[in-house]
Amino acid sequence: MPNKSAEISIEIAVDSNRWEDIEAFELLTQNTSHTVIAWLEEYESIIFPQIPMELSVLLTDDASIKEINSEWRKQDKATNVLSFPTKDLSVGDTPLPLLGDIIFAYETILRESEELTKSFEEHFTHLFIHGFLHLLGYDHINDTDAEQMERIETGILTSIGLSDPYEN
Repeated sequence: MPNKSAEISIEIAVDSNRWEDIEAFELLTQNTSHTVIAWLEEYESIIFPQIPMELSVLLTDDASIKEINSEWRKQDKATNVLSFPTKDLSVGDTPLPLLGDIIFAYETILRESEELTKSFEEHFTHLFIHGFLHLLGYDHINDTDAEQMERIETGILTSIGLSDPYEN
């Protein structure tokens, strides 16, 4: 299902030594971003521009993401992922060439993956999809939007053979 016609470049920065095998995360994010685009084109009729797009990924730790979360969201706690779109979009808007930034916190993702009894990579993949959708205008502030976003995340994850993160 990956859409090779939509060109996307992902720049990964690492500021925590907890992250290992960065090349594997580069490949995972690249493949997953193409899968998200192809899925949205096929099932949501979203049209992506045939221009090079890019996003930045920061692989960090709980201490760093807590500072960022406190500064930008006024929540003084670590979180698993934060997304910062270059421009606030509505669902279906044409994305800009520079999509934005997604930041991941290693310890929180590890703890959650253990609690969920999923591999770190599977949970990271879900969080990458979640963060990527935020860059494209999806959100979960109200119930309707949350249901839409969960449906899309689940559809994408099952299309690549991963489990539904929202099943009880």
